[in-house]
Amino acid sequence: MAEENNWYAIYTKPRAEKKVFELLHDRGIHAYCPLNKVRKKWSDRYKVVEEPLFTSYVFVKIAVKDFSLVKQISGVLNFVYWCGEPAIIKEEEVERVKSFLAEYPSVEVLPLEIHKGEIVEVAKGVFMGEEGKVIDVDKKYITILLNTLGYAVRAKLPAVYIKTK
Repeated sequence: MAEENNWYAIYTKPRAEKKVFELLHDRGIHAYCPLNKVRKKWSDRYKVVEEPLFTSYVFVKIAVKDFSLVKQISGVLNFVYWCGEPAIIKEEEVERVKSFLAEYPSVEVLPLEIHKGEIVEVAKGVFMGEEGKVIDVDKKYITILLNTLGYAVRAKLPAVYIKTK
């Protein structure tokens, strides 16, 4: 039985995304490095250059058995993990990024900022659809106060479970 290829995100050394992409491509590994056109100022002129849309990330479409091949590539630090497993990126999400960049070749990526006191909505899990007040924010988790069933429930949720209002 053939093993299914999935998209995975790999974390690279700083400013090594394009080089890692080239090395992966040279070894026949299906990879994608979304590039963004940015206007940069030199001392004497402006120039449009392509920079990675997501700094330090390259996407690969491989089978699990090929993980060691990818890790051997110079500049690759590791796979991106989610809940102790290499994070699988949905094909639709990769295609959506490709389509978006085809339509808008020059974009800016900003981190999602959530602050204490903000009202947010839970987007996943048992409390999906519930609103709550953010009472703490750390690197991976957001603690929100949920008022459900007449009780205050304090839930510590992964940031990806939260939608801003």
